[in-house]
Amino acid sequence: MSDTSISIDVVSDVVCPWCFLGEKRLRAAIASIKDIDVTVRWRPFQLDPTIPPEGKDRKEYMRAKFGDGDRLHQIHTNLVSLGAAEGISFDFDAIGVSPNTLDAHRVIRWAGTMGAAVQNRLVEDLFSRYFERGENTGDAGVLVEAAKAAGMDTAVVETLLPTDADADAVRAEINTAAQMGITGVPCFLLEGKYAVMGAQETAVLADAIRQIAAAKAKGELGAG
Repeated sequence: MSDTSISIDVVSDVVCPWCFLGEKRLRAAIASIKDIDVTVRWRPFQLDPTIPPEGKDRKEYMRAKFGDGDRLHQIHTNLVSLGAAEGISFDFDAIGVSPNTLDAHRVIRWAGTMGAAVQNRLVEDLFSRYFERGENTGDAGVLVEAAKAAGMDTAVVETLLPTDADADAVRAEINTAAQMGITGVPCFLLEGKYAVMGAQETAVLADAIRQIAAAKAKGELGAG
């Protein structure tokens, strides 16, 4: 039985490679702390909400964003190295489509109603499908497969996905993040008020968890 429990809301996008790194490092940080019960919730963010529902050609999209020079190659090389240290096999060449992530966030939201474990499984699987296997996570069929793998009721997901169910709720959460000043992801919100920005090292995340848990145990977090 843990001495203390804290919540962490992770604001992220499933096409953000730094968010995948952050997910792995957070998982490792939580595993390294035995006496604190950490509940993780995943909150939506869209790096580019202007991408159409059918997505865009990945190579053309990245060329428009980063140009034809070495910049993108250097970014990818760095991420492959960082990912390998966390057990991620980034395969950027396998990615054919840059998807709109609204539907993925809707499914993640539904997974949250089934509990943190289901939501965590879904999020990690979506990261892996996109970054390690090059799957189009804006495609309804891929999202249904991921939902099934996470233990969700696929019949419900198949019924809701073609509708606008929860689309406005997801957009509202994204707007809330913007109003809180969150302009980049990942952002880890501990106990809903203390923000750790970026894909910090495992030790940094673990230290933040311990500090907030200790402050909570002493009643020092306050109500504000």
